[in-house]
Amino acid sequence: MAAPQKQSIVLAIGGNSLVLDKRHQTVADQYRACLQTCKNIIGLLQKGHRVVITHGNGPQVGFILRRAELAAHELHLVPLDSCGADTQGAIGYQIQQAMYNCMHDWQRRIPVATVVTQVLVDAADPAFQNPTKPIGTFLDEQTANQRRQRDGWHIMEDAGRGFRRVVASPRPMEIIELEAIRQLTDHGFVVVAVGGGGIPVVRQSDGNLAGAEAVIDKDLASSLLARRLGADLLLISTAVEKVCLNFGKPDEQALDRITLAEAKRYIDEGHFAPGSMLPKIEAIVEFLESGGKAALITDPANLERAVAGTSGTWIVAE
Repeated sequence: MAAPQKQSIVLAIGGNSLVLDKRHQTVADQYRACLQTCKNIIGLLQKGHRVVITHGNGPQVGFILRRAELAAHELHLVPLDSCGADTQGAIGYQIQQAMYNCMHDWQRRIPVATVVTQVLVDAADPAFQNPTKPIGTFLDEQTANQRRQRDGWHIMEDAGRGFRRVVASPRPMEIIELEAIRQLTDHGFVVVAVGGGGIPVVRQSDGNLAGAEAVIDKDLASSLLARRLGADLLLISTAVEKVCLNFGKPDEQALDRITLAEAKRYIDEGHFAPGSMLPKIEAIVEFLESGGKAALITDPANLERAVAGTSGTWIVAE
């Protein structure tokens, strides 16, 4: 299966597109990784596809929080919603520059713009009562208890490696800047939006918005954006070329094409790991159940081949 020419694609690039490993975490390292991913995106634009780019920001938010912790004796801490905004701007800048440089030899450039994006969540979402998303660095038990008492943090022990702060991961409900994204896309821009799942905001009783101490799953937010834009294809770029059953086992089976019904059955059978492939498949299920026709999972190097139908895993409505 291949996407027809000149289709609208929401492309969610994963953390491996920005931070390759622990030895390549500097800003320069991140730009080089971003540049390589953008070279692969250029091939989609050359074939006439319209692309909206979303991205993860987990490591970058962690870096900001760690810097704030180290500087706490001199400077204020950074709220989590502001961390999200900071990373959207910084990563958006890297993508914009990388895309510009990748188009250096084009006779015309496609303009690229980043929209710092707020995403509405429900203040009554049960996730706020049961925070599960680890963020920031590992802490010893004494420091963890101090932060719990002083700052009201929720703390959990993480697999014997120490204690970490955990925050809520509520479901995305509404993209506040949707119309700006739509207008830019309709006018021929490549748009970078809902970075890191978007900046989580809640609506207060007076109708005003306020930031929330939470992290929204980027794939669920990308799925919501694809649905609201009426995208033809939701394309999730991750660390593997294809989705596999029995991943990492001797009977591992790569999937070329599955239906929505098969995807839901594989979820029920426990084939996809939480925090890894599972949220990607769940995001695709939501996209297809809401009228989307097709979705695709592959790695950055195979984006163009996958859209052409020669790589990746296609998930189709029927």
